[in-house]
Amino acid sequence: MTLAVDVFLRDADGQWNVLDVPEGCNDSAGFENWRETVWGSPAVRALGATYLPVLASSDLYVEASDVPDFLRELVLLRAHLDDVAAAVGERPDLVGSRLDNIESAALRARKIGGGVLIW
Repeated sequence: MTLAVDVFLRDADGQWNVLDVPEGCNDSAGFENWRETVWGSPAVRALGATYLPVLASSDLYVEASDVPDFLRELVLLRAHLDDVAAAVGERPDLVGSRLDNIESAALRARKIGGGVLIW
């Protein structure tokens, strides 16, 4: 099983509706074990990341109001990509491509006032 990243919108009742992934976009956020081995790893936590480490214990819901902070966290991880990849034993291009997918979803969410779900 793999982790998926999606964009969601809340309706008038506060219920969230997951949007279809646009053609040409990839929704992979990594392998299921990446919840702990990559996104929840000590290397990611040591950078001060607070959103992605949530995946170690549950799905991640980033509300629309938090998307700008989430994007800053992704920039932080990208700035330390080689170090994180080495610490978790993964190739930088593989971790980077999953960051690309997550960032793409976050940018789509920001554009429409939506949130990001990684599950």
